[in-house]
Amino acid sequence: MRMNDSSLDADSLSDQNKDSVEVTMLAYIFVIFAVAMRFLPHPLAFTPVGAALLFFGARGPRRRMWVPLALLAASDVILTTLVYRYPFSWDHFVTWAWYAGMLWLGTTLKQNAGAVRILGTALAGSVSFFLLSNFAVWAAWNMYPRTFSGLMLCYDAGLPFFRRAVEGDLLFTSMMFAAPWLLSVISERLQKSNHIAAA
Repeated sequence: MRMNDSSLDADSLSDQNKDSVEVTMLAYIFVIFAVAMRFLPHPLAFTPVGAALLFFGARGPRRRMWVPLALLAASDVILTTLVYRYPFSWDHFVTWAWYAGMLWLGTTLKQNAGAVRILGTALAGSVSFFLLSNFAVWAAWNMYPRTFSGLMLCYDAGLPFFRRAVEGDLLFTSMMFAAPWLLSVISERLQKSNHIAAA
C-alpha cells in the first residue's frame, strides 16, 4: 500500500512540474506574440502588450522579468526610429517604466486570483497607461500648449485610443489567464481517452 501511495505522489509531482513548465512556456509565448503583433496591422492601441506583461509577472520566472522588458523596449526603438521614422525621445522611458510596473502588478496575482481581481488589475493598467503616456506626450512633444488646457486637449485626443486599449487589455487578459486552465482540461480529456482506448 505504501508503494502505491508513493507512486501516486510521484505521479502527482510529475504532473505538477509538467503544468508549471507549460505555464512558463506560455508566459514566453504570450510576450513573443505581443511583440510580433506590434509589427503586424492591427487597430491602434488594441494590443496584447499589457496582458502579456501581467501574465508573465504572474506566471513567469522571477529571475527572467527582464526578458519581456528588454524585448518590448527594443521593439519600441525599432518601431519609432526605423518604421515610423520619429526621433527617439525621453517619453519612451515613461513607457518602459510602465512595462516594469505591469510586470510588478502581475506578481501580485497569485495562482488562486479570481477573475474580478485579474480583470481589475488589467483595467488599472489601461488607466495608468492612458494617464502616463498622454502626459509624457504632452510634456515631451510640441503638439499641445504647455498649459493645463493643453494637457486636457491631449487627454481628450487620446480617449478613442483609450477605449480600444481597455477592450484589448480585458480581452487578451481573459484569454491568457484562461489558457492554462483550458490546456489542463484538454490534457485531462486526452489522457482519459487514451486510457479508455488502452483498456
